[in-house]
Amino acid sequence: MLEKKSHDFFMNEAYKEALKAFEKDEVPVGAIIVHNDQIICRTHNQTELLKDVTAHAEILAITSASDYIGGKFLNECTLYVTLEPCVMCAGACYWSRFKEIVVGAKDEKRGFINKGGLGLLHPKTIYLEGIDSEKCGQLLVDFFKGKR
Repeated sequence: MLEKKSHDFFMNEAYKEALKAFEKDEVPVGAIIVHNDQIICRTHNQTELLKDVTAHAEILAITSASDYIGGKFLNECTLYVTLEPCVMCAGACYWSRFKEIVVGAKDEKRGFINKGGLGLLHPKTIYLEGIDSEKCGQLLVDFFKGKR
C-alpha cells in the first residue's frame, strides 16, 4: 500500500509553481490541486502573460482540474496554494466546493479572511493555513523588494 503524502509535500509542489511565477516576473503564487493523493494540475499566476487580472493561480487551477475531473464540482479535491486567496478566488473556491483548501502564507492586505472570513468558502470546505508559511511568504517579500 502506498504511503499518503503530507501537506508539506504538496505545499512544496505548489511552491515550485510559485518559483516559476517568480522567474517570469509574475507575483509568485503557485497552486496545485490533489485528487486521491495525486496532483491533477499545477499552475501559477499568469496575469502579466495573459494580460488578464483574473489569471490567478487558483482560478487557472480550478479550470484545469474541472476539465480533468470532467465536472464543475471539486468536492473530492484539495487545493494547495502558497498565498491566502483573494476574495475573487475565495468565491471561485466556494462554487467549486473544494473538500479542503491548504494555504501557505497569509495575505493581511488582500486575503479573503480579512475581507469576509471563512463564510466566503463553502460550508463543507475544510480550511488549513500556515503550511510552509515562512518559505512561501519570503518568496513574496523577495519579489516585491525587487520591485521597489
